[in-house]
Amino acid sequence: MAGAFLIGRLIFGAFFIYNGVNHFLSLAMMTQFVAAKGVPAPSVAVAVTGALIIFGGLSILLGWRPELGIAAIVVFLLGVSFPMHNFWAESDPTQRMNDMGNFMKNMAILGATLMLVAIPQPWPYSVEARRPIGV
Repeated sequence: MAGAFLIGRLIFGAFFIYNGVNHFLSLAMMTQFVAAKGVPAPSVAVAVTGALIIFGGLSILLGWRPELGIAAIVVFLLGVSFPMHNFWAESDPTQRMNDMGNFMKNMAILGATLMLVAIPQPWPYSVEARRPIGV
């Protein structure tokens, strides 16, 4: 079980790191998208959210202070999902469907992130673990 948790943790953490780095590599495009949704200070919002998910992803991937990483990801998902994927306010059916899919995906990821709170710390094979679980 510890091995499966490690693999899942690596994949889950890498997902957030990749997306956070993409915030910075695609800063101009992301800023335009965020501005179009009416978010104030869009370039700051993109940078802050990118930093949140890079930190959260690294924290989960490494198992270092996972409670802080989980909090960063939860703040990101709650802060981004409602203004950026507000399908209920979209009049175009195609865009509504796209936003609804992204909103629901974010809610599923939020649920998975919150489940990590139930995993006892230190996590197996984490930088905080002194030894693997069961040894």
